[in-house]
Amino acid sequence: MRSDHWRNTMAVKIKLTRLGKIRNPQYRIVVADSRTRRNGRVIETIGKYHPKEEPSLIEVDSERAQYWLGVGAQPTEPVAAILKITGDWQKYKGLPGAEGTLKVAEPKTSKLDLFNAALAAADSAPVAEAITPKKKAAKKADEAPAADEAPAADAKDEA
Repeated sequence: MRSDHWRNTMAVKIKLTRLGKIRNPQYRIVVADSRTRRNGRVIETIGKYHPKEEPSLIEVDSERAQYWLGVGAQPTEPVAAILKITGDWQKYKGLPGAEGTLKVAEPKTSKLDLFNAALAAADSAPVAEAITPKKKAAKKADEAPAADEAPAADAKDEA
């Protein structure tokens, strides 16, 4: 009976698994057996971390992180730093500062809003036609004045 107990318990860690391309790392924050390799089998995915974005994208399911910390899962050093930023570590330890210091990117303005702002700056209504003139129309316009000038030059020579 006693031997079965230690087989069913395992050392669990909260760690990062790497995704993404070369020079563009993206990580998942996962709960896994401490003996598994970096991208090995996971028990549960509790968040994601994209360090190349400005500011870094950090999403952690706080409820699940609190649960796993409560049952004894040990975070690795990078995950502990992430949990301190989100405030989950302080909440687990009962320390002040549980709101965290997470920076959130400003929401992007929609393309329609950008277009309307550009129209307002230009003080004009949208134009349905192309702004640049067509090449054929430009050539005909250039040829017409040249043809008008030729008879006038002939009249000067005769006089």
